[in-house]
Amino acid sequence: MTFTVPANFVLSWNSFSGVRALALPGDVSYAVNHGVYLSDQKGHIRDIIYKGSPEHIQQALMHDGKVPLVSGPVFFSRPVAEKLLQLHVTPPLDGCTYLGLDSGAPPFQLSLFLDVLKCLCSDLTEDEFVGGGAPASGPRAAMLQRGRKELWRILRGTALSLAYVPDGSYDYMTLSGKEHILRLTLDPTQGHALSHIQVVSGVSDGGRIINSVLEGEVIVATGAVVQHCHLQGPLRVPFGCLLSGLEASTSPDIARLPLDHDIIIQGHRIKLGDLKLKVYTVMGGLDDLELRCDAQGASFVNIPWHLFFSRTGIQPEDLWEAGGRRCLLEARLFPFLHPSEGGVGLAGGVGWLLGGAGCAQRWRKAWRLSLKEVLLLTHQEAELRWRETLLFLAGRKRTKDALIGQSDVCLLPSFRAAVAGGQQGALLDMLDNIAAGSAAEQGEEPQRKDSHDDGDVHVSVSERAEPGAQLGVSARCLSCIADVLTSWAEAEGGGGLRSGPAANENWRAAYALLEKGELKGGVEALAAQRADWLSRPDLLVRAARHYEGAAQVLLRRAVMSSQKFVATGQGELPPIGQWHEVECPARIDLAGGWSDTPPLAFERGGCVTNVAVRIDGRRPIGARARRIRRPLLLLVSHSGGRDSDVAAETVCETVDHLQDYCQPNAPGALLKAVCVCAGVASPTSQDPLAHQLTARWSGGLELHGWSALPTGSGLGTSSILAGALLAAVYGATGRSYSRDALVHAVLHLEQVLTTGGGWQDQVGGLEGGLKVGRSQARLPLQVHVERLQPPDGFAEALERRLLLVYTGKTRLARNLLQDVVRNWYARLPVMVHNADELVTNGEDCARACLDGCLLSLGLCLDRSWQHKKRMAPGCEPASVRVMMEALSPLVLGQSLAGAGGGGFLCLLTHQPDHKDEVVRVLANTPGLGDFSVHTVQLDSDGLTVLQPVDHRQLVPDAAQSVQHGVQTLPAQLHSRPRNTILASNILCLSIHHTHAHTRKYCVCVCVGGGGANKP
Repeated sequence: MTFTVPANFVLSWNSFSGVRALALPGDVSYAVNHGVYLSDQKGHIRDIIYKGSPEHIQQALMHDGKVPLVSGPVFFSRPVAEKLLQLHVTPPLDGCTYLGLDSGAPPFQLSLFLDVLKCLCSDLTEDEFVGGGAPASGPRAAMLQRGRKELWRILRGTALSLAYVPDGSYDYMTLSGKEHILRLTLDPTQGHALSHIQVVSGVSDGGRIINSVLEGEVIVATGAVVQHCHLQGPLRVPFGCLLSGLEASTSPDIARLPLDHDIIIQGHRIKLGDLKLKVYTVMGGLDDLELRCDAQGASFVNIPWHLFFSRTGIQPEDLWEAGGRRCLLEARLFPFLHPSEGGVGLAGGVGWLLGGAGCAQRWRKAWRLSLKEVLLLTHQEAELRWRETLLFLAGRKRTKDALIGQSDVCLLPSFRAAVAGGQQGALLDMLDNIAAGSAAEQGEEPQRKDSHDDGDVHVSVSERAEPGAQLGVSARCLSCIADVLTSWAEAEGGGGLRSGPAANENWRAAYALLEKGELKGGVEALAAQRADWLSRPDLLVRAARHYEGAAQVLLRRAVMSSQKFVATGQGELPPIGQWHEVECPARIDLAGGWSDTPPLAFERGGCVTNVAVRIDGRRPIGARARRIRRPLLLLVSHSGGRDSDVAAETVCETVDHLQDYCQPNAPGALLKAVCVCAGVASPTSQDPLAHQLTARWSGGLELHGWSALPTGSGLGTSSILAGALLAAVYGATGRSYSRDALVHAVLHLEQVLTTGGGWQDQVGGLEGGLKVGRSQARLPLQVHVERLQPPDGFAEALERRLLLVYTGKTRLARNLLQDVVRNWYARLPVMVHNADELVTNGEDCARACLDGCLLSLGLCLDRSWQHKKRMAPGCEPASVRVMMEALSPLVLGQSLAGAGGGGFLCLLTHQPDHKDEVVRVLANTPGLGDFSVHTVQLDSDGLTVLQPVDHRQLVPDAAQSVQHGVQTLPAQLHSRPRNTILASNILCLSIHHTHAHTRKYCVCVCVGGGGANKP
């Protein structure tokens, strides 16, 4: 039997005593063949009615029109349970226990319901209980009466109460095939279980697929069931049919069968002595297994026995021995072994019995079994192994379709199950093939997002993946291999932290192949290396890290497809020495952050609303570049802003000096990567660097970049700085560009630099004002920016309410990125749901800005912070949580900028110009450490190119009085005082003071020829 109790059902145990019986509802028509509790209004059980008349059962009706069925579970209180222990030492009741039987007591049988519980029913007298339903006379009757008297003596007086479950369900299993099929298909909401269905449209809504693999066009009608089968279409399963235990090799035979409705075909694995064989059986859903063949209504495959005998020529003597029980259960109908031909397949047995090819003579020569004998000879280990094989095969098929179809199925449970079942080898081989792009070569066509998951079944419709998607698929696949290896390590006792370094020299050759675009060779090299790392849990985890590293290589290559949208035009080269300077605001992400991060940005699609801002009235990020005569690259990074005295200078005079441009921690790596991606020079060229620079640019390049923001600010500094540097280089080399080109150029550059990252930072700082950026779920990754036009007065109202609080905590987004990408590739349900909400919130925030609604904008900002915390658990330091709780009464919304973990906290205050109140609240909040509060001004321009200025315009007298090799002074020098030292091989100028109005300069000139930094 099976019964279901709703999840919201609560059973109170307060003051529980006596015995309580759980009862589930049933119809009167069903109850006539079962037991029913008859209770009073207080829930005390008066009697148990077993197979009563409809009139008698009507007395037990509950308030919902159902009757409480005797359903199984019975709860005994401790005192009653202690009384029950007396039974094993009380004759004749001791005959119910093994202790009594082993002590020589005669066997004695009691019913839990009709004896133990019946004696507690309040309506019964002792005589009615002792004599009710007992044999009229004989030793058995006397023993039963003595036993019931003892039960009455021991248990009578114990309270028996009813626990009725109104919305529960009860089902008592029978030998009826039809009832079994109806039971499996009755609830259409159950869907399918543990199965792979390649063509979902072939399965009707009322069909049921259980632990099976259906490949090709397998048509399953309403009311039909397929369980524990591997079927390959084309074939059809009609209404009311059940197929069970069939291998793929039987599919052609099934397709040729004259299959009618309500037919049950099963494959069994049996063991006969040392022989391990298969036997196939067939019966009708309407057949009664235990009904004599000559009885009214008896049938086989749903036709009367006499018609079956007439059609086949089979005689009753062929099926049953003399004196045997002539019913379907014991009919030796099913051939399994032919003396001269070996095993009998489905066509030779079941096919002929259903009217297919064959003859009675050949059937008679075969060894045959009855259904009863098949059950007795079932090789349970082989049967379970077959079902397990199907389970893992369906899991691998599901994994394949999920990866190639880029669906949102969480694969971790399948991976862990495969490892637990020792199937990780087959799983890894399949993942290797998909990662290498070999699925189609093996005859398994790629699939797209028409595939979907229904509970624990994967269903898909074949459709070739769109071009360019393979790198994204392969990257996720390599991450999945890392998940399998980690699950394997966990199953063997651990292995260490999942995150860690992934640069072991043994894996470099595979990485190099992937970097060069040799996908198949790279995946094969990874698999070959993996084979040496499987012997210990710690090696498995280390291998997993390197597979994640390989996935990052492919992810970077996939995102580099955005270079398609980087277009520049070459114009006339500006004069040598002319500075090209740009300034950029920072950005505040209001909603949607993380959705712009690959692979989410091209697998799910991204939407981010953000705003360009000056901080305390200044644009904090900038760059400048100029051509110089000497053919080298002079790269200067300023810390603390443009006017800071702290700078790191890197000089590249040879191609070798550029080789570390893709290593983020190398000196001048960002500026080197800018020069490489902007085409200033190539580190892979055979020509010397000086020759490259002279041939194209008639000299070298000097490039400066700066940011006044602290590292890990969360305001998009590194990406915006990359855009500023690119713009400065483009200007200094005479190239035109659009902001759209810059956005995609930065996206490409950050992949080259291996720092990863999304597109919203450069969108926020290069494009001015309020805007929403979007990317579609496809490759190549392209970003579209929409400038928002809010109502008049909204920008001013927003500006007066936006504040930035520097928390004093620093955390790099890269520290969070690995976990986010890993969880996304695993498609954790919470991650998938959160990714959808990110995009929705980004769109909601854009509407709030267009509507001019600060309240809605504040709600979006708050939701954004909740989304970030779900995306990257642990990104909220304790001190930041305290800070946000303290500020909560003052704000409409608040969120840490960027990925979180530290940096700046963005506030949208209730009242305008509320900086002083924010400072007061924070100052009075203990445990915050150092913090600072900053005003914000909306920047409508974004990236701003300053007017190019030649050195001769700045210091004409000095320029004319020294050699023509003087380079230049900083652009716009007259606009603000500064203390700057410039180096060249000709001279150094130290400008100590300037006077903007009189254009007078104090200049110290030092001439020398020793090279850069050698005056």
